[in-house]
Amino acid sequence: MHWDRLFEDLEGQLASEWESERAALDAESERLRISRLDLRSRLRTLCAVSAPVTVDLPGDRRVRSRLHALGADWVAAAVIEAEGVSTARTTRLFPLAAIRGLTLEQGLLLASLEEGEAPSADLRERMSLGFVLRDLARRRVPVRIVGMDGPDLHGTIDRAGADHLDLALHDPGEARLAGAVRGFRVLPFSALVSVQALGDQMP
Repeated sequence: MHWDRLFEDLEGQLASEWESERAALDAESERLRISRLDLRSRLRTLCAVSAPVTVDLPGDRRVRSRLHALGADWVAAAVIEAEGVSTARTTRLFPLAAIRGLTLEQGLLLASLEEGEAPSADLRERMSLGFVLRDLARRRVPVRIVGMDGPDLHGTIDRAGADHLDLALHDPGEARLAGAVRGFRVLPFSALVSVQALGDQMP
């Protein structure tokens, strides 16, 4: 009987050590997995569930919205409240480089860490900011552009290059006619905080 108890104790100790070692390996494996996780992967998961978030932007701007589409270097969101003012639901496109942070509930934060599906073959995820802006220019859609500095700009995108756009400035609600245009601006993509199609014709 003495030996049986000794062997049972040893088996229990060994099983406990193995369990501790396995838990340590699992924890290290999870840390390694998260170290390889990029922001786009987390945004993909959040867009899939139309996650409610507050998007922090340059100039202490905060926009409460629901994420709903992800592109190559942008995310689109249905805006609920901007700069503390409730708005009629509109869609804004945010360049990823302009996002300073996201505020969201803990459950969504943890869910965004989970392994999602492999990157989608969805064409939308391959659309760059320039591609979307060129489409808005082609369709002559009036836009509201929020820049890093200065007042919001209203107008129509005349053309979009590799890293900048040409904006014909005119009042909101007016068509881009020669008599309505008040001037022109060249804007680098790096200066954009958000783009809103005033016809709400976003991806």
